[in-house]
Amino acid sequence: MERKRLCFSCDLKDDPELIAEYKKYHTPANTWPEITKSIKDPGILDMQIYLTGNRMFMIMEVDDTFDPIKKTEMDANNPKVQEWERLMWKYQQALQWAKEGEKWIELEQIFQH
Repeated sequence: MERKRLCFSCDLKDDPELIAEYKKYHTPANTWPEITKSIKDPGILDMQIYLTGNRMFMIMEVDDTFDPIKKTEMDANNPKVQEWERLMWKYQQALQWAKEGEKWIELEQIFQH
């Protein structure tokens, strides 16, 4: 099975209290099981989020069954995912160059060695 790495970025609101709350939601004890299931079901093998200041970077390892359009549809039809996304938007803000409704922006790979 082929693996592929996808990388994305999104900002948090530049507020230390909100950032601390956001980080708390993403600890193993506080991540909703429905969210973890919604990550694994469409072929995401591993997902990691890194933070510097208020800029986040998400790295996803996906298998060859992963389809981003299908993932978007699955999320749109999952009430718990929609609840989570509304809650997370309290902490997140779109990048300056994001299109209307865009949250996580895929990163362009410009170097590999």
